[in-house]
Amino acid sequence: MSACTRAGCGGTILAHGYCGTCGHKAEPAGPPPPAKATTTQTAPGTTPAPPSTTTPGAPATTTPGSRGTTTPGWPGGSTTAPRTATGTVPQPGRRRTALGGGLVDLPPPPPREPGTDGPSLVEVPESKRFCRECRAPVGRGVDGRPGPTEGTCPNDGVRFSFAPALGRGTLVADRYEVLRCIARGGQGWIYLTRDRHLSDGETDHLVVLKGLVDSDDPVAIKQAIEERRRLLQVKHPNIVKINDFVQHRDPRTGKLDGYIVMEYVEGRSLQEIFLDHRDEQGRRAPLPLPVVLAFGSDVLLALEHLHSHDLLYCDFKPDNVLYTTSGEIKLIDLGAVVDARDPGDVLFGTPGFAAPELGRRGPSVASDLHTVGRALAVLSFPFAGFSREENRYTLPARESVPLLAAHDSYYRLLRRATHTVPERRFGSAEEMRGQVEGVLLEVLAAEDGKPRLTVSTQFAVELRTFGAEDAESGRDGVDWTRVPEALPAPLVDPGDESAAHLAAIAASDPDGMIAALRAIPVQSTEVRLQLVAALIAAGRLDQARADLDACARELPGHWRIAWYRGVHAMAAGRPEDALREFDAVYDALPGELTPKLALAAAAECAGEDDRAGELYARVWRTDNRYVSAAFGLARVLRRRGDLAAAVEALDRVPDTSSRHRNAQIAAIRTRLAAEPDKPDLLDAAARLTALELGIEQRAALSARILDATLTWVTGGNGHHDRSGEVLGHALEERDLRFGLEKAYRDLATVTADPDDKVALVRRANRVRPRTLF
Repeated sequence: MSACTRAGCGGTILAHGYCGTCGHKAEPAGPPPPAKATTTQTAPGTTPAPPSTTTPGAPATTTPGSRGTTTPGWPGGSTTAPRTATGTVPQPGRRRTALGGGLVDLPPPPPREPGTDGPSLVEVPESKRFCRECRAPVGRGVDGRPGPTEGTCPNDGVRFSFAPALGRGTLVADRYEVLRCIARGGQGWIYLTRDRHLSDGETDHLVVLKGLVDSDDPVAIKQAIEERRRLLQVKHPNIVKINDFVQHRDPRTGKLDGYIVMEYVEGRSLQEIFLDHRDEQGRRAPLPLPVVLAFGSDVLLALEHLHSHDLLYCDFKPDNVLYTTSGEIKLIDLGAVVDARDPGDVLFGTPGFAAPELGRRGPSVASDLHTVGRALAVLSFPFAGFSREENRYTLPARESVPLLAAHDSYYRLLRRATHTVPERRFGSAEEMRGQVEGVLLEVLAAEDGKPRLTVSTQFAVELRTFGAEDAESGRDGVDWTRVPEALPAPLVDPGDESAAHLAAIAASDPDGMIAALRAIPVQSTEVRLQLVAALIAAGRLDQARADLDACARELPGHWRIAWYRGVHAMAAGRPEDALREFDAVYDALPGELTPKLALAAAAECAGEDDRAGELYARVWRTDNRYVSAAFGLARVLRRRGDLAAAVEALDRVPDTSSRHRNAQIAAIRTRLAAEPDKPDLLDAAARLTALELGIEQRAALSARILDATLTWVTGGNGHHDRSGEVLGHALEERDLRFGLEKAYRDLATVTADPDDKVALVRRANRVRPRTLF
């Protein structure tokens, strides 16, 4: 026996010439084979409460075809086919496709001519042959001889069959001509066939027939019939289309077998893409995180559609989804799909992906989401032994996985999606998809430094900014008790019975809002939470806390309760309590920016600058509409003494923002914060010249800049290069003194306070150079 040569497998080639783990046939001796082509549609199997613990996700069966070149990790190249197969050739000239809501561009697998050549036999590895009744091993080899694919169980006499029933050329239902068996799914053999009714001499219309693994199994037959009935009406671009259901007499037994007719989809399974992926050094590596999240987003879109039809997928894993040559994600194996209202007694799941409660409580939306979370984890970082009993329902420690340590939001996403308590997971595929896309935006911004426009389904956009006025005036402190008023508020649940009343409220002050809320006829939970927010804004903290405690009894554990508790704690001057509550909101909504902004504010207020700075930077890097994060980051950097980075953060406030002027004034003050050198002084002067300011503000800033420049000229640096000008004054002591004098006098003319006016005139007199007049 020898080791399997398939990348990422690690199994052993058994005596019959196939790997006992993945089923891959041993490579023949001789020159290396040509570059591997893409795979046709496969439906690697669902596993009913498996007796073995073989690693799930065996690679999809490959089929011969084109021999175009491939790029490490991603299919590439092109092929030329003498005839076409409808539905398999992508748009002319299309080289890349957008996934994850258009956020990630990837080259699709190259098209190829399916043809009719190639092996027509796909074997079930002996290690996966078990009696359907007693689960005893069957069909095993003895003394080096391969085991039979058909026979009876020696333990209970039940017949078994692990060989496809249809050979090449078989005509099913007088319409579908079998070209070859291309794969074995957990619930059936899969055949590539030509639809004679729709094919002609120039074009083959290819479809896929999915039969039964064991045609004597009445449970499997019943499941196939139910699958047809439920899925004929499912139409979605990310789900393989079920066209028909036909029967054909098994030539071995004479029994009528059922076959599902599905659209033919060409591409590669995510499992195969994962196994083939290489890093820049050519080593096996997990898929890039943006790619994984983009795939996950599209998968959740498909699951969302199934769930809307009261259908549960039950057995999602990377084997069961293709990345097609047309650049789409397709769920391909629908054999485990059940009716959410009546899932039945026969449930399917794969160790390492299936939810822990599946055997006790049956499938649910929550268990489907668990499978997606586990798949994201498996695809994105090394997760050895993820299907072993001790690892099936746990994630590695965050600090042990560099990817998770670097991307806290992704770690929290996985942690919630795979929580062992179903109620603690995301409430729907739509909700999870929103968080996946939010994390994806954050990851993309971290990689390329380009901010994106984020769209939250949970919070309003930032309309007010905290810390901007303080930065403009030169104060380093922030009135943290007023920060909650500037944080984006949670959106009103549109399904709330009083949502229409809430949308009609036009009150602008807290007291008016309180009165309007109390006048709403139905005091729903949403109305009461809005009332809590208004009471906090009005400073009625005791009453707000009592009302919030009452709401918590109706929504135990809900993130909205934690949010308003955090807001209440900030308003009451308890940042440590706010940290705990906002962290819980971040756990629940890892793709949202607002909880990170609130958490950063609480951390800064509590004196945790390192944590605050990291969170401010993440928010600001992702979406530059959250201007409070820019000022927060600048404050933290300024306290660290990294003035250049603070200015850089402020410079990223776009000129379309109403806070652009505040940011530029803050940048001027930051340039002058320590002991500015000539470049700092010239930069500050240039910024001031470009700003449109009132007389008083311009005179005050001019005085600051000229005073700092005078100090530089007369200090130890005075012997350095004095070329250039600052605010129209040469870098000479006399000229600068005249300029500073004028600035003080200008400021005195617009100062209302008499004492301040006198003080400014005295400053002007003191700084004025000596003259003969």
